[in-house]
Amino acid sequence: MNVIKIFIPVALFVLMVIVALMWGLPRYNVWQQEMAGKAEMAKAEQNRRILVEEAKARLEAEKLNAAAEIERAKGMAEAMKVENGTLSATYNQYLFIRTLEKLADKGSLPQIIYVPSEGLTPVMDLNKTLPKK
Repeated sequence: MNVIKIFIPVALFVLMVIVALMWGLPRYNVWQQEMAGKAEMAKAEQNRRILVEEAKARLEAEKLNAAAEIERAKGMAEAMKVENGTLSATYNQYLFIRTLEKLADKGSLPQIIYVPSEGLTPVMDLNKTLPKK
């Protein structure tokens, strides 16, 4: 008799726990999926905001680059006015050498060897002789 008095309340308790789990677990799963969906939406919204901000930054950079190009063109036009609309061959050589130096400073060119030429023929001074040893 003593065992039955203990068994019935334990059995009822276990049965109530099983019923509670059968009722509560599906609701918990739905709630968990809802929370996961909200988290995904928040993440997607944040990623979209990041992409928009990056696009705005690229647009601003392109506008600034365009303004720099315009200023550079204005400077070149002013320089050509000073030169009366013509640039001498010596000045063109100077600009070419300066451009090569800038490229070398950036590491775009491994090494620069400049050979002066006229009409793609190297200029050689044949009047100079080699020093005697």
